[in-house]
Amino acid sequence: MLRQSKASPLLSLPGAVAAEAPDEGVAAHYGDLFREQRALAGGSGFVDLSHRGVVTVTGPDRLSWLHLLITQHVSALPPGQATEALILSANGHIEHALYLVDDATTTWAHVEPGTEGDLIAYLESMKFFYQVEVADRTADFAVVHLPAGSIAEVPDGVTVRETPHGRDLFLPRAELPDFAAAHGPAAGILAYEALRVETHRPRVGRETDHRTIPHELGWLGTAVHLQKGCYRGQETVARVHNLGKPPRRLVFLHLDGSEVSLPGHGAPVRLASDGPEGRQLGFVTTSARHHELGPVALALVKRNVPVDAALLVGEATAASQEVVVEP
Repeated sequence: MLRQSKASPLLSLPGAVAAEAPDEGVAAHYGDLFREQRALAGGSGFVDLSHRGVVTVTGPDRLSWLHLLITQHVSALPPGQATEALILSANGHIEHALYLVDDATTTWAHVEPGTEGDLIAYLESMKFFYQVEVADRTADFAVVHLPAGSIAEVPDGVTVRETPHGRDLFLPRAELPDFAAAHGPAAGILAYEALRVETHRPRVGRETDHRTIPHELGWLGTAVHLQKGCYRGQETVARVHNLGKPPRRLVFLHLDGSEVSLPGHGAPVRLASDGPEGRQLGFVTTSARHHELGPVALALVKRNVPVDAALLVGEATAASQEVVVEP
């Protein structure tokens, strides 16, 4: 069951405008979306992701146990090395994405807002005789993102998950206001999402629906280890990988900048040549206004849509596509 996000104390900062679903509880922006994007792209500022769920696993069996449940190879994960992993249904459909790091005693993960309860319920059901303890630490720790290139100092004792896109900090929640005062300016979730779209990074609940498999989103390269088995949904992963024919593929869209509003999540995608009455071939997953590229989006379309085809989003927005997942 989804929890109601607790409002971040940073919503009291000057200019803060609250974000809408699925990012309630943090700021959409602090008054200047493009300035905030440029700051992040340049390696300054931070993003409040305190609405995300935080889950920890402790105990001597934590890595070998997680290795059996998730799509990633983590049985020998070195301390401090970041990775990401999925939990799939029995049919190979994506249920959860975990953004992981181990600190030699605890495995930390942040997950989509409000999903930690369902994730923990599944993990608890799979403990059996393993020496592990699973805990919801969302009330105690807030996720904060520092962009790539940031020289901000991390407070002592804070667990850090470092990736090519920046550092995710598992910051004690009570320290969030002091951190913001020392490491501003803050950037809102819309700036963070625009850069995520630019770098084609999928997000559960945005780029996924009830039947999405990892191959469709390019997650095989970052979240799925193809040389391991023994996890739920592995048969589907292996079969589709060997056949090379996932039913859909993720694309990056450049949208017509003359439109006033962005297409919403789920907006239909069609061939431009077929017009607004044509057959729907996909849907928009996330759209954003980028400080350099203008209006852009990620979309999930049928695999056989020609890669050079001009597309129509919604009723009237023209779009050109860039390949993210090869057909």
